[in-house]
Amino acid sequence: MTFGAPNLTLKALSALLAYPGEELAAAVPAIAGVLAGDGRLEPSAQAGLAPLLHALAEDDIYDLQEAYVALFDRTRRLSLHLFEHVHGESRDRGQAMVDLAALYEKGGLVITANELPDFLPLFLEYAATRPHDEAAGLLRDVDHILATLEERLAARSSPYAAVFGALRSLAGEARPSSAGVAEPTPAEDLAALDKEWEEAAVTFGPGDAMGGCSVDRFRTQLRAAQRDARDSAT
Repeated sequence: MTFGAPNLTLKALSALLAYPGEELAAAVPAIAGVLAGDGRLEPSAQAGLAPLLHALAEDDIYDLQEAYVALFDRTRRLSLHLFEHVHGESRDRGQAMVDLAALYEKGGLVITANELPDFLPLFLEYAATRPHDEAAGLLRDVDHILATLEERLAARSSPYAAVFGALRSLAGEARPSSAGVAEPTPAEDLAALDKEWEEAAVTFGPGDAMGGCSVDRFRTQLRAAQRDARDSAT
């Protein structure tokens, strides 16, 4: 994992929101070095990221993966897909995806990952390639979503909340209200997850991906669902 774009801090924060694996764990010293040396983050924002950096480097990888899935994959309220919080399942979401993909293409970013254009780490990868003022403007455009996710993660005492606080500090925004952010019900969360699993092509092998989820990530989701089923039966 390398950091070669002009805004190294955005690339580092994007990496911290990726599904945790051995590659990410090995990259933690490089990520920490970027965050400390790039000069873009306030010391308080850097300090806030320390627990997450420590966890990614030291905690059991399977525990990290299960925690990540429980946060970001199993509830729409914490989804890392930006348009989930604005358009939900409406038809407007499809056009918004097309427009965002076109913006990436115009800016020279080629999407090769099996992720939708509104996946936040991908959005941050694009912002990292833009001039400083433009990147800050992109972050301000989604600040209401970042603020909502920061608040929800902080309420769960999740160290990931610090990533959103750091992103918001780069945009220079004061905390707005949660207006304009969709609030899915628990039933909608479960229905969306069921739909995702039904539509995923379940094929296992090197490099397989299902709807943006790696095989390892899918298996983590499956383990979590099986555990919940056992718990509800007791």
